Amino acid sequence: MAIIRPYGDATGDGMVQLSFTLPVPHDKRAEGAALQLAGKMGLSPAMVVHAQQMGESHTFFIVYGSVTHLVDTDQVVVVERDFPLLSPKEANLAIRRKLRRRLVVVGACIGTDAHTVGIDAILNLKGYAGEKGLEYYREIKVINMGAQVSVPSLVRRARAEKADAVLISQVVTQRDAHLHNTLEAAAAFNEAYPPDRRPLLIVGGPRFDESMASELGVDRIFARGASPGEVASYIVHRLVARER
Repeated sequence: MAIIRPYGDATGDGMVQLSFTLPVPHDKRAEGAALQLAGKMGLSPAMVVHAQQMGESHTFFIVYGSVTHLVDTDQVVVVERDFPLLSPKEANLAIRRKLRRRLVVVGACIGTDAHTVGIDAILNLKGYAGEKGLEYYREIKVINMGAQVSVPSLVRRARAEKADAVLISQVVTQRDAHLHNTLEAAAAFNEAYPPDRRPLLIVGGPRFDESMASELGVDRIFARGASPGEVASYIVHRLVARER
């Protein structure tokens, strides 16, 4: 068992810095409220190191202090990668040998989400962090529908293209929009396809919890930092296994 605390100036001192906004104008009472909140969050002692009024009735705070909580790393639950990483050459070869056709991937940002950086990083040829995107793979046909795509439009395009996998990117998270949109998409695809014919549903975005795939009705969630190679390897692994 490994019990740890955050590190600031010395090992185990528990020092952390956090920021938040309170819906009150900036004055001494507001700073007192910020310290009260910090105390209830387990920071003791805590100090306000920055406070700035935001508009007429909000104040932004940065608070520094020592947390009283301990973390047991043995109790941390993570989603481990359960498939091998393939190079583009290995992925192309597996598709050609097992599927004997090009693999079709349709991707989009659904709902009102207009942030295409994530979906473009995975799908576009230029890729991300030195890795080529899925357009680079000769045996993968990529259809990138872009931003603000409605769920019915995504389902129709996936059916028309006979998609093997559908990639959904969600960056906007206000009021849990990414969760609601994902649930809507999963329900629509389950209604449009027989259980054994539905394409893989893969969701990505920086605020997703990778352990929520089953809860959201999708096959896989890729969170912040996922690479094109990881996504391609997962798709190939799942579809090659399905065709065996």
